[in-house]
Amino acid sequence: MKRLTRKKALTLVKELDAFPKVPESYVESTASGGTVSLVAFTLMAVLAFLEFFVYRDTWMKYEYEVDKDFSSKLRINVDITVAMRCQYIGADVLDLAETMVSSDGLKYEPVNFELSPPQRLWHMTLLHIQERLKVEHSLQDVLFKAAIKEVPPADSQSEDSSTSLTACRIHGHMYVNKVAGNFHITVGKSIPHPRGHAHLAALVSHDTYNFSHRIDHLSFGEAIPGLISPLDGTEKVSAESNHMFQYFITIVPTKLNTYKVSAETHQYSVTERERVINHAAGSHGVSGIFMKYDISSLMVKVTEQHMPLWQFLVRLCGIIGGIFSTTGMIHGMVGFVVDVVCCRFQMGVYKHLDKAPLNVQENSETLLPAENL
Repeated sequence: MKRLTRKKALTLVKELDAFPKVPESYVESTASGGTVSLVAFTLMAVLAFLEFFVYRDTWMKYEYEVDKDFSSKLRINVDITVAMRCQYIGADVLDLAETMVSSDGLKYEPVNFELSPPQRLWHMTLLHIQERLKVEHSLQDVLFKAAIKEVPPADSQSEDSSTSLTACRIHGHMYVNKVAGNFHITVGKSIPHPRGHAHLAALVSHDTYNFSHRIDHLSFGEAIPGLISPLDGTEKVSAESNHMFQYFITIVPTKLNTYKVSAETHQYSVTERERVINHAAGSHGVSGIFMKYDISSLMVKVTEQHMPLWQFLVRLCGIIGGIFSTTGMIHGMVGFVVDVVCCRFQMGVYKHLDKAPLNVQENSETLLPAENL
């Protein structure tokens, strides 16, 4: 009974076979079929090879949400060179609440405003990258994934006294409240004031004013590799002594999560404005460099994603099966067209004969008189 049951089960399984085997004696190999098969296999190999590179590639996904963190401090990273001596200028931050932020984290270093040849090459390269970023926005995704951490060449200052160095490099970082504020560099050192703060500008002669400057780096939040800020490499040279440079900055909190870097930082966009201070002509103001920033309420989440393995296998099966089926149909249609054009497709060749051929009927009629005899 068990053997009969097994035989019935095997018979049932055979009847459900969706892939019946065709005996080799019923299969005819042709040169055209072999050529089509060779082309199909080559195309499968090429597309599968290209699909593997797509599987290895990654892309950046951007998501937006409301920033709910308002209690933390905002870090400002500064590296600016001003064409004035360090004893004549001062830098500080005044936020929207009229709170003066201490700038103890900033260092004042006497330097030359002109760059050395290696530094000039680095500066020109940075400007070229900035120009490409304005046109090719996807270049920033490449920089995110590459996580390039490169520093400019060090300035090889001579051992001369600081009197021969006519510029001042202000660099370092400081922490401010996460509200709108104004970071500025102007004439005179800053002193506390009941209504905010003031700068001792009366002790500095107007002939020494020169707010030509170069922004080597300005960023907000944690410094991460692969992120180039819009103002990096900006250089402004003024022929007038009384000149005001204004930068209006909108800061966007950003969460970056790639396979190389995972950090919380800030990106920003900026618009620029500059004018000459001339009280006689009605252009009032204070000479200096002013960076007014505001913080966006939206946060950007940048995540590096990768194609999952199962999706790669499904796409690979689709490529192989699609090419196999398509080439089979094309081969059949081309063969059908060739048969029709060459008049080799005979309609009704497999139809049954309803009447006997004419020569067979004539032979039967000639034999009838012989039987009568």
